[in-house]
Amino acid sequence: MEQKHEEPRWKLRFQSFQQSLIDFKQALQQPEYSVLERAGLIQLFEVSFELSWKVLKDYLEFLGHQAKSPRETIRTAFEFGIIEDVDAWLDALETRNTFTHTYGGDMITVSEQKIKKESAPLLLTLEKYLIAVQDDT
Repeated sequence: MEQKHEEPRWKLRFQSFQQSLIDFKQALQQPEYSVLERAGLIQLFEVSFELSWKVLKDYLEFLGHQAKSPRETIRTAFEFGIIEDVDAWLDALETRNTFTHTYGGDMITVSEQKIKKESAPLLLTLEKYLIAVQDDT
């Protein structure tokens, strides 16, 4: 009987994360945004960030480490050298949480720049890291 080879959960989640990054990367290329485009950028960031911490959680579990919340997952990933700047990641988590509960005004314009300059590089660096380790697992 042939044994079925299943991909580790983190690799399946990583595929979803990479799919979310396709549109997010495209949105990041815009020099300026209309109201609807800005809303789209924020939504794409929220989805990509959500998948980023979940793929981190799955990868940590694959390595034998447990983390339950996004904050705990980020701290544990930092402890094991998967991510480098824990404070920037926690700030990105706070940005994501703010969008989930607040909308409007100057916060949206400021957050657009924060997403582009601070949060997006974290997600793109994580993608590169996971691409590098995926063939080793």
